Amino acid sequence: MTFIAGILLFIAAMLGGTLNSVAGGGSFITVPSLIFSGVPAIQSNTTSTVALWPGSIASISAYRRELAKLNRVVVLTLGITSLFGGIFGAILLLSTSQSTFLYLLPYLMLVATLLFAFSPRITALLRKQSASAQYTQGMQEKGAVNSWRTLAVISFIQLIIAIYGGYFGGGIGIMILASLGVMGMENIHEMNGLKTVLQTSINGVAVITFIIAGAVFWLQALVMIVGAIIGGYGGAYFARKLDPRLIRSFVILVGISMTIYFFLHSFKVI
Repeated sequence: MTFIAGILLFIAAMLGGTLNSVAGGGSFITVPSLIFSGVPAIQSNTTSTVALWPGSIASISAYRRELAKLNRVVVLTLGITSLFGGIFGAILLLSTSQSTFLYLLPYLMLVATLLFAFSPRITALLRKQSASAQYTQGMQEKGAVNSWRTLAVISFIQLIIAIYGGYFGGGIGIMILASLGVMGMENIHEMNGLKTVLQTSINGVAVITFIIAGAVFWLQALVMIVGAIIGGYGGAYFARKLDPRLIRSFVILVGISMTIYFFLHSFKVI
């Protein structure tokens, strides 16, 4: 890694950490930056996951009150499902060839960009449901689901989301929120708390898998971890002063641009 590449990766991680703390979509910046710096595509994804994961851990503490209200069986079941799915997705990624991943990357970027672009509408629907509906008696007490059958179905959906999250991860936040809405949860704050735990768990086991497999470019990762932490805790202060719509538009623009670029690049690979 050259000095200039290190500076660019540091800036990319700082920007990615800032975006993750205020809007999401940080991987739209970090993954392409690593690829452009010469890191192979798969290792760019693994290194990006490692670099951005520490910033997500701290956000769990912000939802301590909401998490305390949730049914422990639900949290434990979905948590275990997320761990297994995250590991499987990470192993699946490591089993993919570089050319295949480069071919799949634009489609993954497209899915993540669309999920990010339409996430306000999905969240608005969930908030509307939260405001207009009431919990059942069991949910009022512990945030429980209506039946074991519902929990089994949602666990399967969460497993699929977790596999995708371990493999790539873009957009899994809104996927989890949508599945929790299907499950019957109505309090958006509790949903966000559980989403944060599940998302951090998925990325956490993926990080461990990537480290054990030796699939992380550590020099780049360490530079980006520092940048992501600064961006997450410092850059977010200034980003919050901007119009959120501008930030979201910027992320969507980057996502669309990177999607188009990798689509064109995948044709060259073929």
